[in-house]
Amino acid sequence: MAIEEGKAAPAFTLEDAAGNAVSLKDFRGRDVIVYFYPKDDTPGCTKEACGFRDLWGELCGRDAVVLGVSPDDAQSHRKFVSKYSLPFTLLCDPEKKVMAKYGAWGEKMMYGRKTVGVIRSTVWVGPDGKVRKHWRRVPKAADHPAKVLDALRGG
Repeated sequence: MAIEEGKAAPAFTLEDAAGNAVSLKDFRGRDVIVYFYPKDDTPGCTKEACGFRDLWGELCGRDAVVLGVSPDDAQSHRKFVSKYSLPFTLLCDPEKKVMAKYGAWGEKMMYGRKTVGVIRSTVWVGPDGKVRKHWRRVPKAADHPAKVLDALRGG
């Protein structure tokens, strides 16, 4: 299933760092930024997470929700959240099923070689549950949160 702008975002339910079930439908009526990243506490992933953290006030001011999704377990997420004071929810997708639905798991180039893994990407789901924007591959993790906020602003 390909993610298409203007179409309904695939439904999902994943556990957060506290073991609570979190579903996309829980946020109906709000803008939801679902970003997929490879691993907690690695350089690029940390820059991206801290970027969303640093823009948190503006994102909240736009009534947006940020959900980070990686294959990491709840304990890893708790450490990552605590170490960097991340104010948003991180979700566990160890079987990579949601990532696969969203095109965030598959073949990619890494250090000049083809490999299979998490594809850093982001999906903006509008209040109506439809995909507003899909960043299929995020090349610069540090710059990406500002681009997401710019899109939310209508820029």
